[in-house]
Amino acid sequence: MSYYDLPAVARTRTPMTPLSPEMSKMLPYVNDKTTTRHLGNSLDVGHAKAYYNPASKSVYNRYSVGDWGYSNNTHFKLSDKERSYGERLRADAWRAIKETDARTRNRQNDVTKRLGERVYDIAFWKGELNTEINQMATEIENLKEYRRTLEHALGDTANPLHVSEECLMHREKRRGIDLVNDDVEKNLIKEVGIIKKCQEKMKRLLDKAAAQIKVDRAAQHALDIDSKDKHHAQGLDDRMQQLRNSSGGIGYFPSIESVDNTITIPETWAKYTQENIARSQKERAASERLRGEIDSLMRACANEMWNIFNAVNNAFNTRIHETTDARNKLQAHLQRTMQEIFDMERNISLLRKAIQDKENPMKVAQTRLDERTRRINVEVCNDPVMKSLKNEVDEIRDSIIMLKQSLKEAELSLARLMKTKAVLENDIGVKENSLKVDSQLCMGMRKGFPMDPKVGPIFQMPTC
Repeated sequence: MSYYDLPAVARTRTPMTPLSPEMSKMLPYVNDKTTTRHLGNSLDVGHAKAYYNPASKSVYNRYSVGDWGYSNNTHFKLSDKERSYGERLRADAWRAIKETDARTRNRQNDVTKRLGERVYDIAFWKGELNTEINQMATEIENLKEYRRTLEHALGDTANPLHVSEECLMHREKRRGIDLVNDDVEKNLIKEVGIIKKCQEKMKRLLDKAAAQIKVDRAAQHALDIDSKDKHHAQGLDDRMQQLRNSSGGIGYFPSIESVDNTITIPETWAKYTQENIARSQKERAASERLRGEIDSLMRACANEMWNIFNAVNNAFNTRIHETTDARNKLQAHLQRTMQEIFDMERNISLLRKAIQDKENPMKVAQTRLDERTRRINVEVCNDPVMKSLKNEVDEIRDSIIMLKQSLKEAELSLARLMKTKAVLENDIGVKENSLKVDSQLCMGMRKGFPMDPKVGPIFQMPTC
């Protein structure tokens, strides 16, 4: 069943939906609402005559049978005439409804189609803009990451420079014949010069990277504004494309069709976006070249710093090898002594527990003896039980004495072991003090390349 085949529903017009003049002209209007004027002379069918009714003994006015038939025929003709006119009027109205509905529907479909095409165009250029925005954002993040890496590298060069200068100062603590201008000292002086030269190069490139990031952000900002405008326009046109006659929020906006607030045409509209994309691509290429320069500089500086760093460390390793062997032997003896101390402490714990375990048996035996003293008369007998209880008390007392003697010897042994441990630790401390200048104070700072390992793979140097 189509929309127009549905049964008619009586509706009332609201003040917000006035009746258009064109439709009001098409509908008939009845000025006179009286039946007589509408039917004309159809009721003039005759004159009623007076008749006597013997049942009620009164006189009534009555029409004749002919008047009655004539009135019915007149009403039938009038009904046929009005129905015929109504049918023609309905047919004309139905044709007008179909024609206006088709014309309105076709125009609305055409506008909807054009809105869809416009949404597609906006979506295409918005996609191009978003692609370029993402690429530029990635490039900016990459350049910022390279700049952060370079900043970390520059900041971290202070650490190896400080290490080299500290090593030179610590080596002034050498005594006697060790105060030699050896290869270690010469390489340390050379290392300080190389690090300062790399720092100057990094500072110049950092300034260049900061300027390039500002230019990249300006290009990205222009893309962002263009993309946001297109996103707004796409959302609006897409919403308008989805708008239907049954949608909510529609209403009258008088004279809106005469408003023209456009400022561009399709050619300039597309050219504006193309220029923004071209500018972004140009700056992105410059940013990529700058990243290559940063990468090359960091690799060159890393190689120079690593080579001199490795040379200094090799010289240090030669100087501390013998002292390290002696310290390792002392540490092995200390480990065995500490193991013996652990075993002796466990033995002392066992002896103390054994002594404690004798307390309850002693209490039981003495309690039994005490209670048996309360026997009376002849029952106070020195029986075998009494002898056994006395022997039990003596045996437990002897056991406690023996365990306490063992405990005393174990504690003395533990004290000697602790003293031996202290001697070994003191000797190791002496060796550590001997290694302090070269092994701890100098090589302790140079076990790994003195830079933050989070800077990047370029500065993640292996441990020598």
